[in-house]
Amino acid sequence: MLTGARSWLFLMLFITNSNLALANPLSGEKEIILLDKQESEIVIGHVVFTPEQGVSGYRLHMDHEKFRDYFLSMKEMKCLVGPELWCHLAYPYEQPRRVSHEDLSWLSHDLLFMFKKRDEFGANFWNGIYYHMRVEDGVIKGEAQAVDLNLLASPPEDLSTPPMHEGERDEIERSQRWLPDIVIR
Repeated sequence: MLTGARSWLFLMLFITNSNLALANPLSGEKEIILLDKQESEIVIGHVVFTPEQGVSGYRLHMDHEKFRDYFLSMKEMKCLVGPELWCHLAYPYEQPRRVSHEDLSWLSHDLLFMFKKRDEFGANFWNGIYYHMRVEDGVIKGEAQAVDLNLLASPPEDLSTPPMHEGERDEIERSQRWLPDIVIR
């Protein structure tokens, strides 16, 4: 049993370590949440961040129970069903899975989606969604941007650099898309 100064020191170390974990959005396990236009939340998985010298490695785990299987354009896809189909298309090539407070682009690449109307035939890869993410108030937040996923039909020359640069992305009409925002907390 801890007494006096020892118990106080233990309590202070516990509180400090707990606050550091909460203060760093790139440390520990976090939920991945998509938000619809009314800000209703859909938890689609979690990510585990491991800090390493100014950057964080990460492991992504999607909750496929939330998705339905679709066979679109000769490819099996996991899709969320709502006013649109929102199909997850993880980045298909090798990548470092490293992020920093200033650059979350590899995580954005692992959370690529394609949207389509439920009654449309096939997959339209030009209807890609890239969540441009940033750290804000200790939380990772992102807004959907339009991207042509056909850019990923063949591997980029440099596998160490994220290929979906700002020049390949466009703003979306937020009122037209089902899940315009992402939060990781």
